[in-house]
Amino acid sequence: MLCARLLRMTMAAVPWSELAVRLRPFIARRVPTAEVDDVMQDVFVRVQRGLAGLRDDERFTSWLFTIARSSIAEHARTRARHPLGQATDDEAPAGELDADDRAAAGALAGCVTTFVAALPSPYREAVTLVELEGLTHREAADRVGTSRSGMKSRVQRGRERLRRMFEQCCEIELDARGKVTEFTPRAERCTGCE
Repeated sequence: MLCARLLRMTMAAVPWSELAVRLRPFIARRVPTAEVDDVMQDVFVRVQRGLAGLRDDERFTSWLFTIARSSIAEHARTRARHPLGQATDDEAPAGELDADDRAAAGALAGCVTTFVAALPSPYREAVTLVELEGLTHREAADRVGTSRSGMKSRVQRGRERLRRMFEQCCEIELDARGKVTEFTPRAERCTGCE
């Protein structure tokens, strides 16, 4: 209780703008530019709500960035479940692909179902639930009857196997943001993308 009071006094002394200066670059690297302020607001609301429960004020910074990571992940899940409407010509979404890039990504997207179907059972289920159906790791773990950490491991291993399948099938070029810009099928190895 005393620690929470001290932290509240410390928070009163530290302007929110100083926290924003520390958080903004961290969040901006992980979400589109137009949505940084929304995520920042969510972080500040969560900090304000959870401040009374913080027991160790020496861990405030790690606690703050944990909240930021959680807000970023929640924001990404929300965007995946509820995509925004079409952008107007005046405002193009950050990281939007041009026609050639969309064609390359679309052609590779056709391979995903083939490759996911080829994964061993626990990885196939995990990748399907989390990546394709958009469930959280907790929801997928509850559905399958495993732990959250077990589900995270299955998804991570499934992603790694998919990456290897794609690399065996095609030479893939990515831009600085990790978006597919071009691919060339390896004719002798690639049967999934045809």
